[in-house]
Amino acid sequence: MHWFLLAIAILFETIGTAALKASHGFTRLGPSALSLGAYAVAFWFLALVLKVVPVGVAYAIWSGAGICLIAVIAALFFGQRLDLPAVLGMVLIVAGILVINLFSNAAPH
Repeated sequence: MHWFLLAIAILFETIGTAALKASHGFTRLGPSALSLGAYAVAFWFLALVLKVVPVGVAYAIWSGAGICLIAVIAALFFGQRLDLPAVLGMVLIVAGILVINLFSNAAPH
């Protein structure tokens, strides 16, 4: 259940970050409100996850997955392009998340 809650936290953090970009520095009310609300939900779910998952592991997965998801969203919705080094870096981030989840004793299984 904790991995599902972490996925929800990552999803809302990604929504919050995309809305933050769309808010144009908090000058647009709708995206600004969405950003703040999504971050609140994300942190609430992250707090629930931290009852079970060590903070270092949870934050590594949260930040790594968030980086990759927001990069895809930025490319799709904001026209931002990723070059080969950026894509390779994100592949390494995903590989790191997999190593933590599959092989580390620090991650609850």
